[in-house]
Amino acid sequence: MSLLDYDVERYAHPVDIIEHVAHSLAWNFERTGDDEIAVAVAGHWTNYHVSFAWMPEFESLHFACAFDITVSKARSTELLKLLSLINEQLLIGHFDFWEKEGAIMFRHAMLLSGGAEPTESQVEMLMTNAVEACESYFQAFQTVVWSGATAREAVDHAMFETQGEA
Repeated sequence: MSLLDYDVERYAHPVDIIEHVAHSLAWNFERTGDDEIAVAVAGHWTNYHVSFAWMPEFESLHFACAFDITVSKARSTELLKLLSLINEQLLIGHFDFWEKEGAIMFRHAMLLSGGAEPTESQVEMLMTNAVEACESYFQAFQTVVWSGATAREAVDHAMFETQGEA
């Protein structure tokens, strides 16, 4: 018998915990099903569409954060180069490009094997990390998609840090 064959009793559904955190932090959210919740987050550059989905067969909480940039086929190759440059800098999560939809999103999965429960601070940190990553690289995505810049130019521009005060 495999360890995967054991039924694990959970004290709370992982999405219930996220709903509790969303409610306590006054996030705009909608429970879209027993295993899913959608959260709206206003960023500095754009609004983010966040979804958490519980995948019981993998004992995994899937997280996706999408934003409104549509990538044309003509820019998709350069965008893939940009994703590679960005993803090698990320410690947690990664950016994906869904070619069919022309959409970019940040994704991460939290493994909760053996009955592990997500904590409120883990949920907050996951959300914070994702939004910070999206905010950090949003302009790089815009630069590649809309201005025709190369991936290297876009990531160098996005990582430029101003020092001092004017």
